[in-house]
Amino acid sequence: MAERNGRTVRDLRRANRTAVLQRLYFDGPLSRFELGPVTGLSSGSVSNVVADLVADGLVEEAGSVDSDGGRPRTLLRVAPASGHMIGVDVGETRVRVELFDLTLTELARAERPLEQRRYEVEGIVGHIRDGIAQVLDAAGIAPERLLGVGIGVPGIVERGPEHGAVVHGQTIGWDAVPLEELLRAGSPLPESVPYFIDNGAKTLGQAEMWFGGGRGARNACVVLFGSGVGACLVTPDVENGRAVEWGHLTVRVRGRRCRCGALGCLEAYAGAEALLDRWREEGGEPPRDTDEETALTAMLAAAYPADGAGADPVALAVLEETAEYLGAGLSDLINLFQPERILIGGWAGLQLGTRFLPAVRRHATAYALRHPAEKVTVELGRLGPDAVTVGAAILPLADFFSRGGRRPEPLAAGPAPAWRTALEDRAPH
Repeated sequence: MAERNGRTVRDLRRANRTAVLQRLYFDGPLSRFELGPVTGLSSGSVSNVVADLVADGLVEEAGSVDSDGGRPRTLLRVAPASGHMIGVDVGETRVRVELFDLTLTELARAERPLEQRRYEVEGIVGHIRDGIAQVLDAAGIAPERLLGVGIGVPGIVERGPEHGAVVHGQTIGWDAVPLEELLRAGSPLPESVPYFIDNGAKTLGQAEMWFGGGRGARNACVVLFGSGVGACLVTPDVENGRAVEWGHLTVRVRGRRCRCGALGCLEAYAGAEALLDRWREEGGEPPRDTDEETALTAMLAAAYPADGAGADPVALAVLEETAEYLGAGLSDLINLFQPERILIGGWAGLQLGTRFLPAVRRHATAYALRHPAEKVTVELGRLGPDAVTVGAAILPLADFFSRGGRRPEPLAAGPAPAWRTALEDRAPH
């Protein structure tokens, strides 16, 4: 049965369950009495929804608190063991796989290093499959208990009915790779477990907006600064965020060649790979046969020696120029989107850290229009190097919440009879 606005009773029940679950998730433990004002539901609706969620094993009691003159109020919380998600970060130096419970407590992890930045599709697919099997085995979790697997990848992700998620990763040599289809072939997971594949900058943004420095902001840009650079834009119109190929804005006409093949991209100056290349080209000596994280650590030690020795002037000059390029790139985000906050994450951004941030802020303000620049704050992300993996795990979690805490139903062979749909819509809370 549909209401005047087109919503059915089933839609209303799902929305009520979602409202209660989300408030308990972000603000819990809460009592039934407290849930009414924060969800906008009547006390009767709260009682019915809570009873339903408790019966489904999604909500459990978490002690009690004294009330004003009455009986103690029972506190409720989301049951951590009622669901599990896997988050995967296909990064520049490794593939990281983590298993979480419903409250995003890490239960197990697996890491597969990428030798010499090798992004062969079969190798990456194998790393993901093996990592999923490893973390499930380590935690003793049956695959069918998963709510889903979220995966953050470099590049643009498109979805279609034939191949699912397809990745266009120009910088890593991926041209329309049907990643979801490849993962499904020979997967250790049942068909009922969905894959959620998206750009790594978006999964980073999702994590920071839910649990990090973006909480409470309506307009924010979350920057992923790793081997390359990318960004996620969050606005009231795009609440779950949208990845933008910020690293491929042109910052210098006929400039350095970017790994995407174009000339003058921001990523050719501000990514960690380009930063180390420029240090080498200017006469610096990055350590040989090491990964980028180790090499960047060495560059920082050379530019800012802790023992009072003289700084490497080449390393220092390249870092200072990189701060200006990054600040100029942030000014484009400020002018285009006028965010309240800009958060810088990713392993390289966090490694450069507070020492780098004042110069970046100064250049961002200098290059941006005065009015939006006065309203924005530029800070480091708060969730550390695992933020992309956490954000990837949030993708199936957000989908689970949007369905009122119900798992996807198996696909039926045909449409349900009209009488069954009508009875379901008329069913009481």
